[in-house]
Amino acid sequence: MPAPLLFTPIRLREVTLKNRAVVAPMHQYSAVRGFATDWHLMNAGRYAAGGAGLVIMESTKVERRGCGTLGDLGLWDDAFIPGLARCVEFIRQHGAVAGIQLGHSGRKARRFRPWEGGAPLQRTPEIEDWDAWELVAPSALAAPESDPLPRALSREEIPALVERWGQAARRAHEAGFEVLEIHGAHGYLMHEFLSPFSNRRNDDYGGSELNRMRFCMEVVESVRAHWPAGKPLFLRLSVDDDAGWDPDQSSRLAALVRPKGVDVIDCSSGGMRGAPVVSAGPITYSYQVPYATKIRREADIMTMAVGLIVHADQAEGILQRGEADLIALARELLYNPNWPMDAAQKLGVDPQFALVPPPQAYWLEKRARQVKELTPSTWRERLDA
Repeated sequence: MPAPLLFTPIRLREVTLKNRAVVAPMHQYSAVRGFATDWHLMNAGRYAAGGAGLVIMESTKVERRGCGTLGDLGLWDDAFIPGLARCVEFIRQHGAVAGIQLGHSGRKARRFRPWEGGAPLQRTPEIEDWDAWELVAPSALAAPESDPLPRALSREEIPALVERWGQAARRAHEAGFEVLEIHGAHGYLMHEFLSPFSNRRNDDYGGSELNRMRFCMEVVESVRAHWPAGKPLFLRLSVDDDAGWDPDQSSRLAALVRPKGVDVIDCSSGGMRGAPVVSAGPITYSYQVPYATKIRREADIMTMAVGLIVHADQAEGILQRGEADLIALARELLYNPNWPMDAAQKLGVDPQFALVPPPQAYWLEKRARQVKELTPSTWRERLDA
């Protein structure tokens, strides 16, 4: 009997993932002045120890202006490399591939953490570099309108900003990461360039569809120039933002960036207006998977599905039907960091618990062998059970 696709290795350039279960990047807002802390080591490490094939660390900012909150990770200076390298080594030691997402918050920067309300921050003595933490965007448009007005980036500033993405990619490589994702979704800077809702420029970075795509494509080129050819590159898109950027445009962009070195499109949605996008259907299991299917089919590129993928057979069905190549989980992994291990048991593979490190595997295998009738606390055999 063939192994489930979810637990069949996949090769991306020169990197092999032991399975298709991916930890999606999730903001932790727990850095100190941009530096990784023990929280990041623990948080990434628990997913690696839980059996994931790829652990993508959260959106890490390419410049100071790009920080969303006081707790964002940074990679705009070589000083940040050692702390992230510590996380990479721990992830690798526990059998997973380490990835990182590079981002810039644009006009959504300089805010309180979400659990603190998410409102715009006010100038305080504690923020010593307030002026350097400037709100910039493609156009001087606030989102929502009650937010502080960002400054529109000048045409002359853009090449230097593009290069900062490339230098951050260099640092990610030096830290040891094997997969890199560019964050082009959820209303942040790159998405702000893509969407006509937030981009009202009248130069070669605004107006036409191709002009609005220009910043993204130049960032891809800069990143690829500093990111080894043997390492895969992902691009996360809000495939539909309900604000003028839609799946057809996303598909065309995916086809343009593929020959520039993007290997996988991470298919999300929303972030521009704030409310969930429901063009693919109601907010329920797998609601964003149709975006991954469309991009995969039309742009001839691998895709990663994300969005309320919760159950093992649900994930396996997506892969078996050819709707996506990788399965990303976020909040379900917060609920159960051992989801890949649990899914392997439910799909009837890995009876020795080899997916997880020996300190876990030994005791779990022993229990499974000695106790013949046991239902684990997370057990649900099928989505329709």
